[in-house]
Formats: sequence, C-alpha cells, structure tokens
Amino acid sequence: MRKFQAITLTLSLNLFFIFAPPLPANAVERSYISPETTADYIHSVIEADRTIYSEFIVERLNSTVNLPAGENWQEKDILPLPAQFLLAASRLVQENRLGMSYHLMSLWPVNPENGPKSDKEKAGLTEVSQTPGKPFTWIGKSNGTTMFNAVYPDIAVTKSCAECHNAHPKSPRNDFKKGDVMGGIHIAFPIEKTGSGSGSLDYAVSPEVVADYVHAVLDADRNIYADKVVHRLQKKKVIYATENWWEENSLLLPAQFLLNASELIRHRKPGLDFRLISLWPINPHNGAANEFESTGLKEVAEQPLRPYIGQTKVGNKNFFQAIYPDLAVTPACVGCHNSHAKSPKHDFKLFDVIGGIVVSVPLDQD
Repeated sequence: MRKFQAITLTLSLNLFFIFAPPLPANAVERSYISPETTADYIHSVIEADRTIYSEFIVERLNSTVNLPAGENWQEKDILPLPAQFLLAASRLVQENRLGMSYHLMSLWPVNPENGPKSDKEKAGLTEVSQTPGKPFTWIGKSNGTTMFNAVYPDIAVTKSCAECHNAHPKSPRNDFKKGDVMGGIHIAFPIEKTGSGSGSLDYAVSPEVVADYVHAVLDADRNIYADKVVHRLQKKKVIYATENWWEENSLLLPAQFLLNASELIRHRKPGLDFRLISLWPINPHNGAANEFESTGLKEVAEQPLRPYIGQTKVGNKNFFQAIYPDLAVTPACVGCHNSHAKSPKHDFKLFDVIGGIVVSVPLDQD
C-alpha cells in the first residue's frame, strides 16, 4: 500500500498563493460552474476521504494491531465500517441544510433501505455497474426545486470491503472482489437556471456554493473521524492518534487525515485544492502565505459563521477561494494543539477557532 506524504503546497501552488494573491472579498466576480463538474468535485472529496479511512485506518490497523471494523462498533470499541463512516458524515452534511445530499445504494443491498428508490436510481446503478468509468446523471424536481443528480460507482477499494459484503449473512451477493462495483453513490444538489433550454448546459452552480459543498463534506468527514474514531477510542484507551502514525501503527491525527486526503485529491482532480492554515501553525508551512490568507484567518476567527472569499489567477486560469474556520471539535484536538512542543499557542478551548481550511475551486471549464 502506498503511503501518501501529505504536503501543504505543491510548487505551483506556492507560486500561486505567494505571487498571485486573490482579489478582496468584495471584488469577487460572478461566475458559474457546471453541474457535472460540481458533482465531480463533491464525489472526489467523498472518495478521497473514504479511501484514506478504508486504507490507512481500517485495513492497516486490522492487519498491524488487530483492530477490526464492524457493524456494532459502538458496543465493541472497534472501528466503524467504511459504509457506516460515509453514512454518518452524509447525515451531518444534510443537517447543514445546504440542499446537497449523498447516500450509498446498491442493487444488492445488505440493508433493504439502501436499494434504489426510483427507476432513475435503478437505471443509474445498472449503468455504473456496467460502465464504471463515468457517472449516470439526470435533472429532476424535488419539492419544487430543480436538482442535478449523479450516480457514481461504489467500488470495493480494499480487499476487506469485498470480504465484509461477501461474509454478511444478509448480503444477496457473495462473490465480490477488490475493485468490483458493489453499488453506487447518489449525489443530488439544487441547480440554477442560466440558459433557455432544459439540458445540463442550461444550468449551473455558483462557485461560492460549490466551495460550501466541498467544505461540508470535508468538515463532516473530519468531525466524524475526530469524534467517533479518535476521541472515542482514545477515551477508552483502545488506540491513540500520533504524528508518526505510520511507524507507530496508530491513528492519524485529524489534521493528518485531511492533509492526506488533500494530497490524494491533487492526484485525482487537478485544480481542486484544500489545505489547513493557521495564525498559530505548529508547522510553519501551514501559516498564511499572503495578505488574503492572513486577513481571512483573522476574519473567520472573529466571525466564524461564514467563509472569507476571493478570486485569484494562476497563469491563464482563474480560481475561487474560500477560507472556512477550523474549529477544535473534540477535546483531543484541544489537547494535541495545547501540548505540542512546537505550538505557538497553548490555551485553546473546545470549539475555539484554531485556524482555517482554504478551499480553491477552478473557475475555468475545460
């Protein structure tokens, strides 16, 4: 298994943020992003986070320290299954009331509730099981709102994913292998009319909303990981999160979880980027790279309800940026920052703003 070394910035992004600072928040120009690209961004973050969880947490710790994942994870002090991790995060996203939602479904569901609920969903699952290289999409109405829908293949990214489904007594299918399509991820979100026709080219999503969707998935995944995995298992003294997680066969720190996912995103979806920054970084590379980031960090520390936004240009490409507050969501977050020898600040409290998450979204459509 390849270990991704999470880095704060690639060389191009360093040049980007140092020499091409974004426009001020009040100078953001009106732009749109296609529904297909929006869905791809949402899905890429969901898949990156789930890959990190499945490979670096579930499969690695099962093989190195015999810490399994299972359905009754709360009662048995073990890890949630990857599907349960995704389900818990998707519920948090829905609680944000952004209008965007996603869920797992299958033609062979272990839980009948996860079967297709419409002819479109069934058609999407059938299509992606036969042609997993592209999503199945459609436009429809939900409670009077025009929605873009996309079904992406749900692939068994590890051997343990396939084995879990094959061994489950309620599974209708028992011959899955690593790499097989086991079902689909249905993503849905509202779209805005921008043309006179009825096709997807006549609809779009604003970059501010796209950044909100990306951040909502990131935030939900990290909150679930920090609370349901790290904090819960550390409190019960089952396993701990450490900086040298690979060598010590331990859990990743929540910040490392996000950074490894961001590195994976850069490989899979060039242009889309997210990273952690702070006014009090433990690693100096995670400090503000320019005036926009410094101002944004101060703004979200004082007013954490909305992100600080702007636009920038790299070469001939335009990007939208949003800085969201990074909150200390568990006692483990607070304790780690306050006790770290390299931390410039040692008095964080629960739910304090400890930094920011910068989301960068390309505005130019290829």
